[in-house]
This record gives sequence, structure tokens and C-alpha cells, in this order.
Amino acid sequence: MPKLSEAARKKALKQLPLWREVPGRDVIARKIEFRDFNEAFGFMSRVALLAERMDHHPEWMNVYKTVDVRLTTHDAGGLTENDIKMAKAIDGYAKYPSP
Repeated sequence: MPKLSEAARKKALKQLPLWREVPGRDVIARKIEFRDFNEAFGFMSRVALLAERMDHHPEWMNVYKTVDVRLTTHDAGGLTENDIKMAKAIDGYAKYPSP
């Protein structure tokens, strides 16, 4: 999958207001806080299943009820359409956490 052009990147990031660019890397990141650890873990499980289906895996870290997610496509050397698709799915999962 090819790396996004600068114009495509800017357009895509306008659709992802909760994500930020990481200085010094071609990466987007989002910190998500849940009500408790179980909700955070349920979210991570849902994202893990999506990542396996997409064969596209996030960089992430979990501390108690907070999940830090970073997306980039290592093979392409930066952001691709896969990262944008995954970020949109993550936004949806974060909006509607697991019961």
C-alpha cells in the first residue's frame, strides 16, 4: 500500500479530529480514556480482532483505563489508507465501548 500524498494526508486528517500527528514521525496518535480497565481491555480486544482481519497492527500502550494508540504503516514508511481506515474504526469502537 502506498504512502499517502501530502494532499491526501491533510484531507484524511480533517476527518479525524481526535487524532494528532507525532513530531518527527509519520504517525498519527490518539489517547483514549475509558471508565475502567475492563472497558479499556474490551476496546483493545475489538481493535486486535480488526487488526488481524486487516493484517495491520497498531502501536499501543495500556495503563489501567487509558489506551494510547499510534498508527503508521511500517512497510510504506508512513501513513497509508490502512491507517486512516483503522483510525476511523477505532473512533467508532471508542464511542461505543464494549458492555
